[in-house]
Amino acid sequence: MDSLPLWLLIVIFVAAAAVTWVAGIQLSKTTDVLDDRLHIGSALGGLIVLAVATNLPEIAITVSAALSGDVSVAVGNILGGIAIQTVVLVVLDVFGRRGKGVAPLTYRAASLTLVLEAVVVVAVLTVVVAGSQLPDGLVLLRLTPDVVLIAVLWVVGLLLVQRAGKGLPWHEEGRAPDASPHTTGHRRRKPAEPHSRMSTTRASVVFAVSALATLAAGVVLERAGDAASSQLGLSGVLFGATVLALATSLPEISTGLQAVHQGDDNLAMSDIFGGNAFLPVLFLVATLISGEAVLPAAQASDIYLTALAALLTLVYVVGLLFRPRRRIAGMGVDSLVVLVLYLVGLGGLFAIAS
Repeated sequence: MDSLPLWLLIVIFVAAAAVTWVAGIQLSKTTDVLDDRLHIGSALGGLIVLAVATNLPEIAITVSAALSGDVSVAVGNILGGIAIQTVVLVVLDVFGRRGKGVAPLTYRAASLTLVLEAVVVVAVLTVVVAGSQLPDGLVLLRLTPDVVLIAVLWVVGLLLVQRAGKGLPWHEEGRAPDASPHTTGHRRRKPAEPHSRMSTTRASVVFAVSALATLAAGVVLERAGDAASSQLGLSGVLFGATVLALATSLPEISTGLQAVHQGDDNLAMSDIFGGNAFLPVLFLVATLISGEAVLPAAQASDIYLTALAALLTLVYVVGLLFRPRRRIAGMGVDSLVVLVLYLVGLGGLFAIAS
């Protein structure tokens, strides 16, 4: 695609982003149906299906970048994606449910299970930072200890969330007063009435087609975006952490808005935290494909984005615990803090990259 003119690259990029958006909505709908029909909604299988389904663009970009030998784009996309997907919660807070008297997102979705999911995200990001300091020669059977530990932490986190879904030894099992009604577990929402009439076979076909479309769109996003960023003189790190990360976050935005509109605020936050905990597991995939240690090759900007993502996640942990009810500029206080920190963080990212 390097030989294509810039305007055509932009058109291709926007078209691929649109496909990602539409396919993300279909993935959400059919995942709901399959979770309900196959009775895997709160089981480990349901959590894995959810994480993979909403992060198919990142998977496609990681595999494509690893096969081409340019893992820097994949690393920047993954770590930048975690930061920007946390900012997606700001979008859900502002545009999800509006109106006078409507409380902020963290007030409505308060749950100790969500706090646990956020802690898992921070734990995984901590290993990412530690792994970046290891020597690049610790490769055995095309794996490194840091990526293996990340995968183990993710699985342990899923098991803990599943355990928390069965009840916590706290007053009212960790449910906050006046929070949105929901049952415990990761995937809570039942399919809406129109989708409940969809047959299991049709849901499976639509899911498979949407998954393939998302995978293809992810590869096109990476190729067209990389060519466009080169012509614009934008570094791969900056592009992967901003424009590409935003484009690949479209499934989370579409499914999150749909969940909030249907009154399941808890699901919207849970999907974001669950996806953010899964994204670093893709470093294991990149290591297996490339045969090289990925995290020791991380640049300063990558580690910077990791720290920023952890900080933004912790802000929402505080919001879930204190549940601020006040809205400022149409969003909760915690969302405003996250937005300001992210914008300031982008300024620091540009300073590092330049």
